[in-house]
Amino acid sequence: MVDRWRRLPLGVAQARLPLVRALLDDLAAETSPGLGPVPDLGPAAVPDQLAVLLFDACNSTGDPASLQRQLARLRSEL
Repeated sequence: MVDRWRRLPLGVAQARLPLVRALLDDLAAETSPGLGPVPDLGPAAVPDQLAVLLFDACNSTGDPASLQRQLARLRSEL
């Protein structure tokens, strides 16, 4: 997912940013309830934010199938 995001042209990445931001916020809510939304640091920071939140989600949710579905849906929308 990170490689795919980094290969997107900037205009496409900016247009798809709301899709990724929604997943980032969902993952943050699952792993750290009460902390609020993930800061919007722009499209260049998204791969790192996604990697960190996915790592946290893998270690806390115990539902890798759900994460896999979420990532597959996001990848198809990119």
